[in-house]
Amino acid sequence: MSGKFRETAMRCVFCATACACILAVLLICFFLFANGLPFFGEVSLWDFLTGEKWKPGNGIFGILPMILGSIYVTGGALLLGAPLGILTAIYLVRFCPARLYRVLKPAVALLAGIPSVVYGFFGLTAIVPFVKETFGGDGNSMLTACILLAMMILPTIILQAESAIRAVPESYFEGSLALGATREASVLRTVVPAARSGILAAIILGVGRAVGETMAVMMVAGNQARMPKGLLKGIRTMTVNIVMEMGYATDLHREALIATGVVLFVFILLINALFSALNRRQVQ
Repeated sequence: MSGKFRETAMRCVFCATACACILAVLLICFFLFANGLPFFGEVSLWDFLTGEKWKPGNGIFGILPMILGSIYVTGGALLLGAPLGILTAIYLVRFCPARLYRVLKPAVALLAGIPSVVYGFFGLTAIVPFVKETFGGDGNSMLTACILLAMMILPTIILQAESAIRAVPESYFEGSLALGATREASVLRTVVPAARSGILAAIILGVGRAVGETMAVMMVAGNQARMPKGLLKGIRTMTVNIVMEMGYATDLHREALIATGVVLFVFILLINALFSALNRRQVQ
């Protein structure tokens, strides 16, 4: 009898925990939309999304520069970080010696725990001067933000991709070797395709980290609310725009920043939906 009671109690605890998570998401959605949607009664959605100028003091609210800045920085970080992260995960699973693995795995996990502001300081003191001396400009640019974000999403992609690759049955790899394939070909043609769902999930998590990053990007991207003009020019992302101005924003300006949060929220939902659709298509 006591066993059944404990089982019922644990089911209730698990159910309550799951409901709390769902409730938290619903509350966030309610707050964002309840406070952000009224803004569009004053400014049209089209003008807000396609406007090229952000001048709150003059009543001009166009977030297209910030939208493009977020897309470019996230895309650049993904192009730099995703291949490196996936290849590192493959190395850790199939090619890394046991002694070296005991050093590399904690080091990767440690990277995931470093605060964003520490990454930002590293970007200011190391990456900004490197970009300035190597490529020109003042160093505070889109390229610098892409490099720094690529470093920040690496541990997320590596750890998730490693778990996905390890979940592939060993018989896949051994069967490919038995057919005469090399270790490299067996991994790339057999193991990786079998783990593509998990690898895709790792990339999604990396995108979420890159899109939502604020402090580190704010410290190295130049924070210029204008249309992106090149890799070596400064930009501003949506998250940085919200953080920089929310402290003193009032009335319509504050509503515009919350509306920017709504756009960012929908943007992330669309990215997740797109990757989910691609994942289902690959599975079919």
